[in-house]
Amino acid sequence: MGARLRVFLSAAEERTILELRTATTVPQRVKDRATAIRLSHQGLYVEQIAAFLDWNERTVRETLHRWQAKGLGGLWDAAHPGAQPRWQPEDMEYLEACLRDEQHTYNSRQLAQKLEQERNIKLSADHLRQVLKKRG
Repeated sequence: MGARLRVFLSAAEERTILELRTATTVPQRVKDRATAIRLSHQGLYVEQIAAFLDWNERTVRETLHRWQAKGLGGLWDAAHPGAQPRWQPEDMEYLEACLRDEQHTYNSRQLAQKLEQERNIKLSADHLRQVLKKRG
């Protein structure tokens, strides 16, 4: 077996990790990482944890090192890179109110122009259509 890497938890940390297992709003990946931490605390080797979770040993080691470096915050994924949305939910609510209250019928290109003129937000007609479709 490889070098011994083990995590020791306080009673409060162990209780928190146990609560994560049953939380409904926590992603499954976070629950799996919490399980790996708990198994290490219980004395299992990295190889045994990897076999139990069907992970690569390197993944287990990275999870344990993240726990040691960041604690509970290390269980969650980092923010994904990418551009932030150029619009706010209030902008879409404004467009929905325009569609609901005005007599005029708009297509997506006209809505994009209206959004640019009145709110100074530039979105393509295709992107605006996708956003509105997701909102229902």
